[in-house]
This record gives sequence, structure tokens and C-alpha cells, in this order.
Amino acid sequence: MLSADDRLYVNVLDSIPRYLLPAIVMALPAGMLRRSPLTTLALMLVGSAGLTAAITLDTPGYLGDLRYLQLFAIDLVVGFIAASRPRRISVVVAVLTLCAQIAIGYTHPVNDDPIFQPEIPTLAMVAAWMIGNSVRARRQYAEALRAQATVQAVTAERLRIARELHDMVAHSIGIIAIQAGVGSRVMDTQPAEARNALRAIEATSRDTLAGLRRVLGGLRPGQQDTEPGTASLNPTPGLADVDQLAAATSAAGVRVEVRWQGDRRPVPADIELSAYRVIQEAVTNVVRHAGTARCRVSVEYRAEELHIEVTDDGHGAQTPGAGHGITGMRERVGLLHGEFSAGSRPEGGFRVWATLPVHEPVTTPAELR
Repeated sequence: MLSADDRLYVNVLDSIPRYLLPAIVMALPAGMLRRSPLTTLALMLVGSAGLTAAITLDTPGYLGDLRYLQLFAIDLVVGFIAASRPRRISVVVAVLTLCAQIAIGYTHPVNDDPIFQPEIPTLAMVAAWMIGNSVRARRQYAEALRAQATVQAVTAERLRIARELHDMVAHSIGIIAIQAGVGSRVMDTQPAEARNALRAIEATSRDTLAGLRRVLGGLRPGQQDTEPGTASLNPTPGLADVDQLAAATSAAGVRVEVRWQGDRRPVPADIELSAYRVIQEAVTNVVRHAGTARCRVSVEYRAEELHIEVTDDGHGAQTPGAGHGITGMRERVGLLHGEFSAGSRPEGGFRVWATLPVHEPVTTPAELR
């Protein structure tokens, strides 16, 4: 005669095959969750219904706890769908799944309990959907931030290239135009001056071509100019090249007086480049618009900043903020958190000044390149 515990043990062993198949049917679809979550959910609901129907044929108390495991597994799938699918789809899936869970609970009560409480599956479903939807929203927000950062980076790079090309080409073309005009006027009467003008045009053209190669080399890293006789990629210009700029501009007919104040010392490369480009563009505007034969460039090294000033006594019709040159100078200075101003002087002429903060002095001149 078997005891009550023995009869319970035998009953459980006999019922294992009836529970095993629905459990396998419910667990197997998890392998295709990433590829087809909707199909996975449908198969798991079928397996859950079969497992619940099998449980209700016998009434061992501890088997009723399997229902909570079913709800947890199905809610995880719903949360995954909410995190990976559009909201309109995940809401419909969550509602239909909840209706199926409630229907299974009412039609197959566990442990002979005729009262089914839908609050538990409802709260679990709402929590799973909200967590999944929150994950999806955070992922979309992160993707939007990455896309915005990419667009901003591309725009900033385009502006940088535009400023480089404008500052480089505008100055050179201005000098070439003046020298060409001088050469054409004195070609017959002063051949030596005409030859000097042509030499200046040739030198300016070569420098501009080398600068363009440098910019293009930055756009195509790894490519080197190996053509015999061509100029190599030059280092980035800096304040050390201001005297050369003044000499080239003086050859075009506008004498540039350069004044250095303070203790000349190496400064960060971005400050060097921006300072040089501001001076170059300001001098170019003097050549093109001022209608004067001279201008003054002042570079002052202060304790924590670099001050630049370019003035002339001409009568050029320059307007602050007009054209790409002044806009480019203002952008360069603004990117370095400096101050910039350009406008007419009360005593006549035009004045451009910029103050660039110098936070970390560079220790060796080689690092400026």
C-alpha cells in the first residue's frame, strides 16, 4: 500500500511527459527571437496555452507556479518587441498578448482556483512594455545625437576648408591681379619692372599651388605628391611667416609695417594658424579695397592672450560683416573663444583687431607644425 507521498511522487512522474512537450514548444522559439520576435511570441503563447491545459489535468500545488514563469517569459518577449519595433506595433502586440493571457487564465484556472485575478498579468505586461519602450526611446535619442554630431562635424569641416581656401586664394589672387596690372602698364616702357611683376606672379602662384596641395593632402591622407619638380606639402603657416607675407604684399605695391610687441614665444598651433589667417585676410582687404599704399600690422604677446591689429589710412568701402573674409575671420576667432572687431576708424581708414586666449604655451617650435 503506497503512502500519500509515494502516490504524489508517482503522479508527478506520470505527468512529466504531458508537461515536457508544451514546455519545449514554449522554450524553443527563443532561439529565433532576434530574427522574428512576432513569430516567437505567437509560438510561446501556443506553448503557454498547452502547458496550462496540461497543468489543469492534475493538481499538484507546486506546478501552479509555472504560470508565473510563463507570464515572465512572454512579457520579456513583449518588452523586446517594444524595444525593437515601432510603438504602434508594440502597443497592439502588448494588448493582444495580454488578452490572450487573461483568456488562458479564465479558461484554465490553476489549482482548482475558480477566481482568476487579471491584475497581475496586466501590471506585468504594462511594466514590460514601458521598459522596452523606454529602451527604444533612449536608443533613438542616442542615434539622433550621433547623426547630429556627424552633421555638425561635416559642417565644421566644410567651413574650415572654405576658410582655408578663401584666406589662401583671395590673398594670392589679389597680389597676382595687382602685379599683372602693373606688368601690363609698364611692359613697353619699363621691361625690367614688367619682368619683376612676372616673377612675383610666378612666386605667388607657386606658393598658392603648394598651399592647395597641403589642403588637398589633408582631405586625402596617405597620398603624397611624388611628381618630380613639384612642391611638397608645406607645414601649416604661423606667425613666423608674417614677415614673408609682408614682403610679398610690399612687392604688390602695399608696404606692410610689422610691429612685434611683448615677449615673442611659441603659442599653440591653432592660435598660430588663426592669427596668421586673420592678418593675411586683413592685409588682403587692404590691397583690394583700401586704396592706400601702406598698412600696419601689430602683434602683441600678452600674459595670457595674443592681440592682433591691422590698420590702414585708406578709403576702402569695407563694411563689418560683409563678404566672406570678415565672416571667416570672425568665425576663426570665435572658435578659439577670442574677441574680434572690424570697422572704420574715426580718423579715417579701417581697423581689424582680434584677441586670442593663449592657455597653454607650446614648449618647442617644432610642435607648432
